[in-house]
Amino acid sequence: MAGHSSMAKVQKMAAKRKSETNAKNPKNYVASVGKAFAVLKSFSSETFELTLSEIAARADLDRGTAFRLIQTLVELGYLQAAPQSRRFRLGLACLDLGYTVLSHGSLRTIVEPLLRDLVPDVGDAASLGILDGGDVIYLARISAGLDRYKMDRRPGTRIPAYSAALGHVMLAHLARDEQIARLELRPRVKLSERTLTDLDALLARLDQVKKKGHAVSDGENAYGLRTLATPVFDAQGLVIGGLSVTVDATRMDMTAFRDQALPRLMQVTGKVQDIAIKSGLSG
Repeated sequence: MAGHSSMAKVQKMAAKRKSETNAKNPKNYVASVGKAFAVLKSFSSETFELTLSEIAARADLDRGTAFRLIQTLVELGYLQAAPQSRRFRLGLACLDLGYTVLSHGSLRTIVEPLLRDLVPDVGDAASLGILDGGDVIYLARISAGLDRYKMDRRPGTRIPAYSAALGHVMLAHLARDEQIARLELRPRVKLSERTLTDLDALLARLDQVKKKGHAVSDGENAYGLRTLATPVFDAQGLVIGGLSVTVDATRMDMTAFRDQALPRLMQVTGKVQDIAIKSGLSG
């Protein structure tokens, strides 16, 4: 433990020196802004909720400075207090910034045409999503023929990860303690009689999903809809998103849907993954 602590201190000092060295003109460097971003960068997909003390330690700040920065960022929407705890998490304003980059940049505009290759040929809707805490957030969605279900899945929409194939396929590739933490972030209620809400049952499902490499939902998130989902990984093998294709259950049975849609979905996923790696996106 002592060796690990010493190594962490060395890495922190090296990172601080690197940051100072990389400042092209120290006279133009605003230290308070740098400290605010250090607070935000304390969070990661593995540590998505942190206490004041943890943030102060990770950002190399004293508690008083960390407290003031946290309160300011909460007011601005870039951080939010976790319910019924003394922890904080990234706020929706961070998502807005990221979504602006994706919308204006390359990923969404490149992924949407690939999703259109799946709709309506092999399904009635296709989506790109990411995990945010215990939710799936849609970044792109192509839909045709599902109007009667009145489902809002526009970019920026969030749904509970525990109830969706898209959520399962991303949760499946996280460490067990993180899976549990994310599944416990929000109440799990049945959206249909098939929705899994029991924690042990969900964890067993995630093990199956990881082994198979894809997730299946047959009316679990919404009556009359069948969904297949696959994970998108970065160059380090970390899950950074997921793709899904959904079909009206009256169009075909689950076996036919899987046989027809899964190969095409995996093909599109491979292309998206190549784009993500070449673009340097990571989890």
